[in-house]
Amino acid sequence: MRHTMTRTYILLVATAIISACSTPQKNTDNTAKNYTPVYKELYKTIARIDSILFDAFNNQDLNKQKSIFSTDIEFYHDKGGVTNYNQIIENTQRLINQNLGLRRILIPGSLEVYPIKDYGAIEIGTHQFCHQENGKDDCGTFKFVHIWQKKNGIWKLTRVISYDH
Repeated sequence: MRHTMTRTYILLVATAIISACSTPQKNTDNTAKNYTPVYKELYKTIARIDSILFDAFNNQDLNKQKSIFSTDIEFYHDKGGVTNYNQIIENTQRLINQNLGLRRILIPGSLEVYPIKDYGAIEIGTHQFCHQENGKDDCGTFKFVHIWQKKNGIWKLTRVISYDH
C-alpha cells in the first residue's frame, strides 16, 4: 500500500512539474485576451478612485494625492527602487516645482481590477506619462499594479508597482 501511495505521489509531482515547465500554446488567431470585470461595482469604484488620484496628479494637487495615499505606502519602481510615503511626497513636490506639465493618461481598455479577500483590490493597467518637449508631447508608456485597501469604508493606495520602463 505504501509503495502505491509513493508512486502516486511521485506521478502527481512529476505531472505538476511537467505542466509548469511546458511551453504554453501560442495564440494563433492573434486576438488579445479580453478582460471582463467579474466584480463590476468594485471595478467602477477602483476606476473612479484611480481617476481622482490622477486628476489630482495632473492638476498638481498634492494635498488630494496625500489624502489617497496610505501613510505606510510602498512604491516599487523597476528603475528607481523602493520609496515610502515621505519620499513619494518629496518627489511629487519636486515634480510640481519643476512645472514640467507632466500628466498621466490611462490607456483605454488596459484597466483590470481583482478583489483581495478581507483587504481590498488589485488594480492592473498601462498608462502613459507625457510632458511637452520642444513643442511636442514626449510620452512613455508603462505598466503598473496598485494595491488598494478599504478600511473603515475608505479606500487608500497602499502599494504601487511601476515597471516596464
